[in-house]
Amino acid sequence: MNRIFLFVLDSFGIGALPDAAQFGDHGVHTLAACVSSGELHIPNLTAAGLGNIDGVDCLPQVQTPTAAYGRMAEASMGKDTTIGHWEIAGIVSKQPLPTYPNGFPEEIIEPFCQATGRGVLGNIPASGTEIIAQYGDEHIRTGKLIVYTSADSVFQIAAHEEILPPEELYRYCRIARELLRGKHGVGRVIARPFVGTSGAYRRTANRHDFSLEPPAETILDALRDTGHDTIAVGKIFDIFAGKGITEHVYTSSNRNGMELAMQYAQKDFHGLCFVNLVDFDMLFGHRRDPVGYARALSEFDAWLPGFLKQMGEEDLVILTADHGCDPSYQATTDHTREYVPLLMFGKNAAGKQLGTRSSFTDVAATIAERFGITYATPGESFLIKS
Repeated sequence: MNRIFLFVLDSFGIGALPDAAQFGDHGVHTLAACVSSGELHIPNLTAAGLGNIDGVDCLPQVQTPTAAYGRMAEASMGKDTTIGHWEIAGIVSKQPLPTYPNGFPEEIIEPFCQATGRGVLGNIPASGTEIIAQYGDEHIRTGKLIVYTSADSVFQIAAHEEILPPEELYRYCRIARELLRGKHGVGRVIARPFVGTSGAYRRTANRHDFSLEPPAETILDALRDTGHDTIAVGKIFDIFAGKGITEHVYTSSNRNGMELAMQYAQKDFHGLCFVNLVDFDMLFGHRRDPVGYARALSEFDAWLPGFLKQMGEEDLVILTADHGCDPSYQATTDHTREYVPLLMFGKNAAGKQLGTRSSFTDVAATIAERFGITYATPGESFLIKS
């Protein structure tokens, strides 16, 4: 076996980037917020060298880290899921994807209403839980769709599952995805089904993302084209619009994602298993819940040693993130512009200092070198050979 397991701990930032203020973020630090909660217990990530990373002073350092350790700065002009994952996979996005702080223009909303035969409620930037509380009753009464956005490049559609079955909601999302091209090419159209009754609505696990296709080939394409397996766990398939992926499975939670990753660790394959654990971001970062975030990190930490025991001598495990989402930051409920951690487990990796990398694309370059394939990316490999 010759495998790489790449885990994106969605939104696990470790301190503000130098340009964070340009993105409206001041003093943000997702990890520090979790430490301050008093609920963070991560002895295994600490032993790996998380506290040894440049700029991380909220955790103790260790003498002999069990992993190679460093941090990465985002070179792309954004702090959203799509751009972050694309950069991890080899593409730097110099132009930000479009955002809509005042809602979507009529040139989008009008043809969307005509194509779906339904009206629209909201059409504002909003928290997903708050907007269904605000418009849920009217949605049920009228059948109109709840449309909203955020600081990210997203067009989100919420609907009650008893009013609009998820498959029908997905069809409407595909309509929106076709409309949102060119100058209105948002990163993701997201289905946000919910259930419950007035005053007690809750979102379900039937979320589905409809992403813009990456603007160039990613490391996933290069791996697939050279006969390697590219396995997507969680929302990875959606983020890359299926491009370059040979096998995929969705997840219902972090715990489910970890279970599926463990199952793949017990299988023979040759290539990359790319895992996104979204609960950190979706359930705790955006909801500004430091305690929940810290507990979720602690759960991952407790699970990690058992997973690492499944690794073969030639396997690599890389842990990183796609952006930050400081659960203590009260200025907004959106993502935060932060460095992300870089931890790599594998032969000869323990204790190696990887420094501060200038781009997430270094991950793609490392994967390409590890598998001996040619892939054009601005990234520089951090593969450790001896």
